[in-house]
Amino acid sequence: MPELLEVEIYRHTAVRSIGRVVAAIEVLDPFGLRHGSEASSAAAIAAAVVGSAVVEARRRGKLLLLDLAAPGAAVHATLGIRFGMTGRLLVDEAAGIDGLLYSSDRNDPAWDRFRLRFVDGGSLTVRDPRRLGGVVLDPNEDALGIDAMDLTRPQLAAAVKGSTSAVKARLLDQHRIAGIGNLLADEILWRAGISPQAEAGRLGPARVTRLHEAVVETLRELGERGGSHLGDVMAARRPGGQCPRDGTPMKCAQIGGRTTYWCPAHQR
Repeated sequence: MPELLEVEIYRHTAVRSIGRVVAAIEVLDPFGLRHGSEASSAAAIAAAVVGSAVVEARRRGKLLLLDLAAPGAAVHATLGIRFGMTGRLLVDEAAGIDGLLYSSDRNDPAWDRFRLRFVDGGSLTVRDPRRLGGVVLDPNEDALGIDAMDLTRPQLAAAVKGSTSAVKARLLDQHRIAGIGNLLADEILWRAGISPQAEAGRLGPARVTRLHEAVVETLRELGERGGSHLGDVMAARRPGGQCPRDGTPMKCAQIGGRTTYWCPAHQR
């Protein structure tokens, strides 16, 4: 958390900043700039964005993108915002999401890491208790795979083809498919009836089709419900949890570096 669905909510929140001119930036925690090069220093970001307006709020996977341009000019800078496990976005002190799973529900300004101050007096703030996110100037968007919302079956087939990795690890690989995190991956595989341990490159056409259908269905349904944590299998992702479909005790293991739950009866 947050995953693609939460960052899409942040994108809608960020839309309220479109057309507003940046008066100043506040780097409240320099650690949040660690993901960028020297070109993403506080001074470089200030030089690129102060005096410019936000003209677009985009998203690719879990990365929020704010395009900026001087009045009457073309886009000349993009701010990329990553939210890690606990980051939230606030515009004019109003949060797009009140609370996140695995994070504190407190609204503590001590957790503010980065802020744009607008000429009209408002602001856009990144609040992150665990400091796992960050801000990058002009991020390399091409380093990310196809956004999961746009994923076609042929693209999914290409992403798993020849891979000896576990299919869950492949789904989590942001260079292949951008936006799917731990909760979404478990829900998608549970719905598809595919074990997260299955070798990605050996799924076969029928299981690739099932997996793609589950990706589309999961993103649509959980998007309508309001978040990645609202899946059908979520309550069973715990020690002693039972599969909501057949009552089988859930298995748990580390796959792709993440704690993974699945039903050994129907997920093969």
